[in-house]
Formats: sequence, C-alpha cells, structure tokens
Amino acid sequence: MANISAADVNKLRQTTGAGMMDCKKALVEAEGDFDKAIEVLRKKGQKVAANRSDRDSSEGAAVAVINADKTVGLVMTLNCETDFVGKNEGFVALANELANKAINFASKDEFLASAYNDAMTVAEKLVEQTGVIGEKIEIGGFEKLEGAYIGSYVHVNKIAAITALSKAFDKAETLAKDVSMQVASMGAETLSYKDFDPAFVASETEARIAAIVKDNEELSRLGKTLKNVPQFISFSQITEEVLAKAEEAAKAELKAEGKPEQIWDKILPGKMARFISDNTTLDQEKCLLDQNFIKDEAKKVADYVKEFGVEITGFKRVSLG
Repeated sequence: MANISAADVNKLRQTTGAGMMDCKKALVEAEGDFDKAIEVLRKKGQKVAANRSDRDSSEGAAVAVINADKTVGLVMTLNCETDFVGKNEGFVALANELANKAINFASKDEFLASAYNDAMTVAEKLVEQTGVIGEKIEIGGFEKLEGAYIGSYVHVNKIAAITALSKAFDKAETLAKDVSMQVASMGAETLSYKDFDPAFVASETEARIAAIVKDNEELSRLGKTLKNVPQFISFSQITEEVLAKAEEAAKAELKAEGKPEQIWDKILPGKMARFISDNTTLDQEKCLLDQNFIKDEAKKVADYVKEFGVEITGFKRVSLG
C-alpha cells in the first residue's frame, strides 16, 4: 500500500475542493498517484450525478460579481438540492469563486467548457462536487450585463440583481443598489411599457379581464365585494382620447355626487391618477420604471432615477426556486 502523507491529502484537497477523507480514500485507491486520485473523485461524482440527475435542484446560492471598473457584472445561481447545503459557507464560497471566473465568459455553456484548473473543466468540477457533497450541483441562472456603471444587490443569497446606469457619478453606487433591490424584490421583466409588443398587450388584456370577470362571478355568488374590471392594462393603450374620456366621466361623477364645480380641480388629479393606476396593472408588474419605488411608494422608479440625472440602461436578475 502506498504511503499517503498529510501533505498529499492536503494538495489533493486544495486542487479539488473535496473533503479530507474523500481525498485520502481517493489517494489510497489510486495508490498515491495524484492524477489517478483526481479521476477517482471525478468518477465518484459521475456516479452520484447519474443517480441524482432527476432530482430537483431548486436550493443553492445566488451571487453577484462586478469587475474592477464597474462596467461588467454577472449574476449567477449555483444550485443544489437542500437549503442546508445551500447555506453552507463552503458552498457559498464555491458559488462566488465560480462567478468570479464566469464573469470573463459570454455564456454559461462557454464557461462550463472552460478550465477550472489544470486538472478539470468547470463542468467536471461540478460533477466532482456532486460526488463530494452527495447532492445534484449545477449552475442555474446565468446573466451578464455591461454598462457605463454596474451596481448590484443580493437578497440572502436567494435572489441576485444587477443594474446598469448610463454614466458613473458620485452617487452611482447608491442608485444602482437601490434599483437592483427593486429588481430583486419586484421581479420586473422589462424597462418600460414602451418595450411591449402591441400583440402581447392585446392578448394579455383579454386574458386578464376574462380572469377578473370569472373571479367576480364567484365573489358575487359569495356576496363579497367585486374586483374592478379595467378597460386597459398598460399605459401603451391609454391615448389622449382615452384620458379625455376618463376625465369627462370623472367630471360627470362629481356632478352626480353634487360636488361644487369650483373644487373639481382639487379632486380630478386624484381620480385621474386612480384611473391610470387601475388601468396599468401590467406595467406595474413587469416594467421596472413604471413600478412604485419600494423605498417610497409615492413615486415611480422612473421619478426616483430622474432625480439623479441618469438613465437605467439595463438590468438582470436570477433567483432560486
């Protein structure tokens, strides 16, 4: 039997990240041959990975990394099967290590095919770690972003978001972090309602109104308050003509309520704001700039960004689950 020293075990551990006992067993099986020991660990990982290929890997760690110039950012999830493993310091460290390597690659596939070290590719490293940890390990979300200034926010290693600004300035870090927090929290999918395809808005309008009408049938049967059925769901549908008609309807309502005409100007802005709010639900859900700002719901994200004199040029988000 080969004499396996503590130094040999430590060298294999440093190279592979495998546990002390796993490294010692691999070296014993390989009769002290370092390269063969790496192959032993890899084969163990392949066997475990094959047995767990159909397992759900919805836990793990979401991380964000940004280059030194703050011009390139990456958000990524390293997925595993259980929250216990996902919270492990070693697992989170591996996620951050991989992300710092991944920022240099254009796509997840390109990164997986790249060299983790002289002994293995990144994809092989994940297989090896599957054997070491005993759970399915894989890269889930992988999103890269470039811009004049990139900032990030990570929520308890479960959601990670990055935001690109049109320029760097003294408060860029604060703004980019705040907006990234908004992205992480509210899950926007696009910047503005102006990005929507008209066909998508039309289809979504029909589906959403039909769903509300159906809900109201059940609410009516139960004697409960009915939901408001909107005419529209996006500001992209609200033309000047639509706004004019809404204002006339609001005035007619005020007149019917007996409100003196001289105070209409004080009441109408609130009614029009409510009309717009009720008829732009799609924007509020999916459009970053059109959402209420989570730190001050009295303003939209667009209003908050405007205070800094810059623009949001892009954002990315990844999450577990």
